Amino acid sequence: MRIRTHEELRVYRLAYKSAMEIFQLTKGFPTSEKYSLIDQIRRSSRSICANIAEAFRVRRYPNHFISKMSIAECEAAETQVWLNFSYDCDYIDKDKFDFLIQQYNNIVGMIVNMIREPDNWCIKIKNVGDRE
Repeated sequence: MRIRTHEELRVYRLAYKSAMEIFQLTKGFPTSEKYSLIDQIRRSSRSICANIAEAFRVRRYPNHFISKMSIAECEAAETQVWLNFSYDCDYIDKDKFDFLIQQYNNIVGMIVNMIREPDNWCIKIKNVGDRE
């Protein structure tokens, strides 16, 4: 099956689903966290999706693809840090924390695999003089 849009990528779908879970979860956080933890964790979790989408669109250029996917990996790691703070501040329970950390471990793993094998994801561009 040929993937035509970023939304068809398994990693994108998992990242999007996880970001929406974080959005719902953070609705119950204290309002005192509105401009700190809530904004930060929502931003980083959404940024993963945005960077995967951008990477998919620049896949003609392997270095750009790798760069965008590396940013997505960093944002996933940042989201895990905010999840640690959320758990340690007693805003989420152990089961939800463990589940989300595992989700983000899976996301990071998929991203790392894509970075390691960019040729599997990038578009080959033929030069004008190339023959088939």
